[in-house]
Amino acid sequence: MAKRVAIIGAGVSGLASIKCCLEEGLEPTCFERSDDIGGLWQFTEHVEEGRASLYKSVVTNSSKEMSCYSDFPFPEDYPNFVPHDQFLEYLKMYANKFNLLKCIQFKTPISCMIQGKSFKLL
Repeated sequence: MAKRVAIIGAGVSGLASIKCCLEEGLEPTCFERSDDIGGLWQFTEHVEEGRASLYKSVVTNSSKEMSCYSDFPFPEDYPNFVPHDQFLEYLKMYANKFNLLKCIQFKTPISCMIQGKSFKLL
């Protein structure tokens, strides 16, 4: 029986974590509070409390060669410094290529207890 692993958030790191767990024969479940992947790269017109946000004209400050997953380069036609909407599209391509969506529970906020204190993970 595979060991079960919890992953919080389906952003850049969460997606990579899911993929690594699957490659190691683990059974990951990713808990994502929103209704889509991408984390910070999801642009919204309104600011949500407790959620980092970016502005509409954000572009990566590192090149696509330095920002990509090592086993999944950005498409060649993407600019060297990627706008947020293309970065989000890249994450969706990554998730689809490696069949990661099956491991994500959307609209699932998480709270936990640490040393008797309750925390809501945002």
